[in-house]
This record gives sequence, structure tokens and C-alpha cells, in this order.
Amino acid sequence: MAMRMGIIGKKVGMTQVFAEDGERIPVTVIQAGPNYVVGKRTVERDGYSALIIGFGEKPARLVSKPQMGQYKAANLKPTRMLRELRLPAEEVATYEVGQQLKISDVFQEGIPLDIVGTSKGKGYQGVMKLHNMSGTKGSHGVHEYFRHGGSIGCRLTPQRVHKGKRMPGQMGSDRKTVQNMQLVQILDEDNALLVRGAVPGSPDSYLMLTKAATRAVYKRVGMGVEEVRSKNPLKASKKAAAGRA
Repeated sequence: MAMRMGIIGKKVGMTQVFAEDGERIPVTVIQAGPNYVVGKRTVERDGYSALIIGFGEKPARLVSKPQMGQYKAANLKPTRMLRELRLPAEEVATYEVGQQLKISDVFQEGIPLDIVGTSKGKGYQGVMKLHNMSGTKGSHGVHEYFRHGGSIGCRLTPQRVHKGKRMPGQMGSDRKTVQNMQLVQILDEDNALLVRGAVPGSPDSYLMLTKAATRAVYKRVGMGVEEVRSKNPLKASKKAAAGRA
């Protein structure tokens, strides 16, 4: 199991910022604070080490008595969201119950993030929108089959529809993870951060942000170091000849 520190946030919407070189960057604004340490899990007591963090506000009438006791022990108000993060015991020991977590305490600008959210629900959709099927031709003799999925049968063998067949169904409202999103800017005064590109969910939906699982440095596709040109005269002459042709 990956052990990475993270925080809970709420999607605000999208806007744009300009980099120092003039690049226009589309960003998603995420309110990610304040987060609080609500509790801990220890190896001696629970068999594993983890950190319980909370975000948002929740009316006391909606909180169960056991949870209310946990909040009172931490000297905190009830939070709307609770998440448990598996972390090494040494890292868990560095945090105190009731501590406030700022974005800059957990993340640094420029690092890649993994963001988990619930995608927008789009209702019951056909195969063209749900599975990107092309449909059929619209010429003479087709009748009302322009957007149909086609045959789903399997003849005599195996006499059933295969599992996983792409057919119409509910679209969206799924748990989605986008990996390696660039953290463009941290706004500690506003308890917000800016992430390059779009993230799952509608405005005011909750997100879980953690450090990226597959890389430690953000790298855009196609933005690497320019390929060194060959100094072989034979290859150069072949390219020149191809250009003249």
C-alpha cells in the first residue's frame, strides 16, 4: 500500500494564470484548508499507523455520539469530511492531534499530485456518447439505426452475451483518479491552491489530494529536452536528399 501524505479539498472552479514566460495556464482552484488532525492510528493499539484528517464544517446534530467524543478529545469542531491516510509510524509521530494543516506544510509548488474525486453524473446515455462508438451510415435503407450499438448476440456458441459488452448505461458519478497533476501555485492566505488542468467533479464537490504515486517531479508530455541532432554526414546527406526529392 502506498503511503503518501495528503489533504482534503473542495473544488471551486476553473480560471487561468500567466507564467513568467507568458504561457497561459488553465488551472482549477481548490479550497484545501484548513485541514485538521482529528486522530491517529498506531501500530501498538490498532496494528497499523495512519493519520485521520478532517475538513469542512458539520452541524453537531448530524454527528454521532462516538464521533462527537472523538472531536471533543481533539478539541475540534465536527468536520464535514474525514479521511484516513496510511503513513509510516515515524511520520505519524510528527503530527499532533488537533493540529491545523496548512497547504504549504504538506505540498510545495511545482510537485505532481494525484487527485481523487467523483465525476459529474450524466444520466443514462447511449453507446455513442458513453463508449464513443461511431454509429452507422445515414444513407438510403438504414432506417432508424443511426445511433444503435449493433448486434450483441453470439450465434449458437456460446449462446449468450459476453460479460463487459459495451452497451447503453449510466454515465458518470464514478470515483475517478487523475495522476501527476502539476501544483502551479499555493495561496496560503486564502487556503487555496491552483492545479494545472481539470479535475473530476462539479464545483463544491470534495477531492482528496495526495503526493503523486509514480513520480516525484512534474514533467509535461512532449516538453522534454530537445533531441540532439545527428552529426553523421551520411545521415545528414540522406535527409537533404529526401528534402530535395
